[in-house]
Amino acid sequence: MNNYFLKVNNLNKSFKKDNEEIEVLKNINLNVNKGEFISIVGTSGCGKSTLLNIIAALDKPTSGDINYSFNVKEDIGYMMQDSALLPWFNIEKNAHLASKIKKINSTSYINTLLNKYGLNNFKNSYPNVLSGGMKQRVSLIRTIGTYPKLLLLDEPFSKLDYQSRLLISLDVYKLVKENNITTILITHDIAEAISLSDKVIVLSKRPATIKKIYDIKIDKSLSPTKRRKDKKFMEYFDLIGKDLDLFE
Repeated sequence: MNNYFLKVNNLNKSFKKDNEEIEVLKNINLNVNKGEFISIVGTSGCGKSTLLNIIAALDKPTSGDINYSFNVKEDIGYMMQDSALLPWFNIEKNAHLASKIKKINSTSYINTLLNKYGLNNFKNSYPNVLSGGMKQRVSLIRTIGTYPKLLLLDEPFSKLDYQSRLLISLDVYKLVKENNITTILITHDIAEAISLSDKVIVLSKRPATIKKIYDIKIDKSLSPTKRRKDKKFMEYFDLIGKDLDLFE
């Protein structure tokens, strides 16, 4: 019996550019347990998104492999920086798009989420009338509506203002915890990573290796907002900041 949800084994990735081989990821080893919320932090261009794309099977490693305990094509949900809503579809059609493509019957669930997150009155409207936060909520509902076992988040809050970012991140946290969805988040925001996660993985500069893995030992029954007020929060913040060479 597999004792892992997802396992990354000695993964390496290189690209060729102008006859030069550029090493992006080096010897990445990672075990992900079911139900975990994991954040990956690292400097810009270190390879965070490349790693996420390989986990999503959208790209292939140069060497190494990934073991999955689920169906990659059916059970992964991927949410990116851009909401990627189709401008010619209204909000209701956009929210149901992924589940229709995957032929998943989640109409009732998606409609419940649209109502829960204040989008019911906008179902017949088009994306151009929505704020950035509302667009990301639709994107989140579209993704969660496919009942993913693994949710991959590539900086989905980065283009939002601070207040919207906090609110949407809380929505994500509540949904994944309520549905026990294993989640991997890429973020530049150390505070966001600590407040949301069970583990924070720090990547080195390119070629990225795993510099450190922090098991966030802050009461998991606390909301992300209250976790920010825990006395251990700043300890983790300082340690991770130093790992990223942000602090002396």
